[in-house]
Amino acid sequence: MITKTDIESVSTYLTELQDTITEAVIAIDSSASLTEDSWTRDAGGGGRSRVFSGGSVLEQAGINYSHVFGDNLPPSATAGRENLAGRSFQAMGVSLVFHPNNPFVPTTHCNVRFFVAEKPGAEPVWWFGGGFDLTPYYGNKEDCKHWHQVAKDACDPFGEDHYSRYKKWCDEYFFIKHRNEPRGIGGVFFDDYNEQSFQHSFNFMQSIGNAFLPAYLPIIERRSNTPHTDAQREFQLYRRGRYVEFNLVLDRGTLFGLQSGGRVESILMSLPPLVRWQYNYSPESDSAEAELTDYYLQSRDWVNE
Repeated sequence: MITKTDIESVSTYLTELQDTITEAVIAIDSSASLTEDSWTRDAGGGGRSRVFSGGSVLEQAGINYSHVFGDNLPPSATAGRENLAGRSFQAMGVSLVFHPNNPFVPTTHCNVRFFVAEKPGAEPVWWFGGGFDLTPYYGNKEDCKHWHQVAKDACDPFGEDHYSRYKKWCDEYFFIKHRNEPRGIGGVFFDDYNEQSFQHSFNFMQSIGNAFLPAYLPIIERRSNTPHTDAQREFQLYRRGRYVEFNLVLDRGTLFGLQSGGRVESILMSLPPLVRWQYNYSPESDSAEAELTDYYLQSRDWVNE
């Protein structure tokens, strides 16, 4: 059983997480311009969107908080869970996507969220979800190992199977089926998490949310000043196209936002500001560009690599 106080504690944590990550972005890229919008949703609820643009380190970075209500969960939330059909819902979360300028700094995504589905005469159904993943353009073993070690450290206190279980889920979820390739080198991803107790589950979600900055900031610090060529920038823009394809075609979060009547500008802030497609592109064999797909975009045990 969860209480109103429990729900309020999740909302408080999420708004504080948004503030913490916002402050971190300002610290690493003071030249970026910040646009902040507080918005309301006609069907209930609202949110706060923050988008940085034009920075020297981050070309665009969006950090969104939302807390929305509705009379019926949309199809993306009830797929495979018929017991949720017809329930009213609350959904809250923080979602972020960072698109860096330098091709040697990976794009990253993080999301932590909480759902409650209710109907008269029945116990509320609640669960947590979230995770973070990394999408490099030019791979680096040190970065991949660090990223996954931080993810494992965040998972281990909650169950010895958590990291392996949610790493596998991340690899399977962030997979571009029509391209038959992963979106990036993964991380951890979980959904429908309701284990042991509300507090245990909430603590796990917080552990993942709190691990994002320690996972990503060292990579920015190591790579943001790496010299790069125009050709490497063009490759970055080409690979960003994969990010767009996944988010618009496959991502459940995007579908949930659109199907629930969410704010379109906030939902689509995850898309990069610049991107390119090239017909039937194939990198030169044995090049750094070919290494991305041949080596890095494979399922690997990065912690022990």
